[in-house]
Amino acid sequence: MESASPRLLLVEDDRALTALLGDLLTEEGYEVDVAGDGQHGLHHALSRDYSVLVVDRGLPVLDGLGLVTRLRAHGVTCPVLLLTARGALNDRVEGLDAGAEDYLVKPFEVAELLARLRALRRRHQDAAVRLPLGQRRWLDVGNRRVLDGDEEIPLSAREFAVLRALAGRPTKVFTRAELLSTAFDHADAPGTVDACIHHLRRKLGRGAIRTVHGLGYRIGTG
Repeated sequence: MESASPRLLLVEDDRALTALLGDLLTEEGYEVDVAGDGQHGLHHALSRDYSVLVVDRGLPVLDGLGLVTRLRAHGVTCPVLLLTARGALNDRVEGLDAGAEDYLVKPFEVAELLARLRALRRRHQDAAVRLPLGQRRWLDVGNRRVLDGDEEIPLSAREFAVLRALAGRPTKVFTRAELLSTAFDHADAPGTVDACIHHLRRKLGRGAIRTVHGLGYRIGTG
């Protein structure tokens, strides 16, 4: 669930525009983090969870398309709004194909930017209510359950927390320490993660969770 103050990452190398947008977005109720190039933007986006990203296409070090492509390859699913001075159809198509959800051409009206961000967050929240776990299976986040077709597969609170973490970042390999901090008490031993994975596989099938030897676990194909 999102906090009362949604966190936004603004990746923009124009300092004047960054200062202006930072103030306006803060007034709108966002907690705003700022990065001045694509490499720092990538680091921020991989290190923290954001409600939405605003990314300039023409960034130094790593451009906006490269940033979005890398984020999607790492399993980061938060919505991205690209800002650009390029308004040609091919440029918009490239941005959307790279994994951005929306595209706004400079110069733009601030009211339109804010409205688009609200729409992106609404759509993302609606889509995140269910996370895919295979062809017919879904993790129903709102009701904390797994649906296999019309059938419900009951999970314990810990099993749900582990599966929610894995399904939310489908290309990420989670270490035992990461899953331990997500779903267990700090006093629990790392072996409790393995036991939870074992119980999940008994309920969902061995292919539901993959072991990446020497690293940890990631979601499987069911």
